[in-house]
Amino acid sequence: MRLIARAEQCSNGLAHKLEKRGHDAALISQVISRLIEKNLINDRRFAQFWFQSRLRLARSPRRLFASIRRRGIDKDNAETALKAVLDEDTEFTMLMRFAKRYVKKAGSQEENNTRQLKHLLKSEGFSATAIEKFLEQLTF
Repeated sequence: MRLIARAEQCSNGLAHKLEKRGHDAALISQVISRLIEKNLINDRRFAQFWFQSRLRLARSPRRLFASIRRRGIDKDNAETALKAVLDEDTEFTMLMRFAKRYVKKAGSQEENNTRQLKHLLKSEGFSATAIEKFLEQLTF
């Protein structure tokens, strides 16, 4: 209870912490189930808080998504939480940061770089809307 009182926990992370403290796996499973049942731990809620705390520094939606998945959050909870916290303005700000780094490294003003950048932004998980908005404003 002290662990969940201190900070939001995800089921996988809490289970790992309890295992490290030497608790029995069957007991851990029962405790986690009961905490989920009582909504004292909730992986989607954890993911939303986790995403919100990292949006300012995040490089891209894909990287945020991959990071939370490594923490044991399932795909559905991760997708739902990311959609909940990544509004258009926040995504566009993240895209601008990401693209600024790319343009700085690329250095060239060729049309080919715009196509490469568009493909890169798409592969990094940015929405088509954010990419198009960015490309409309693009000036190397």
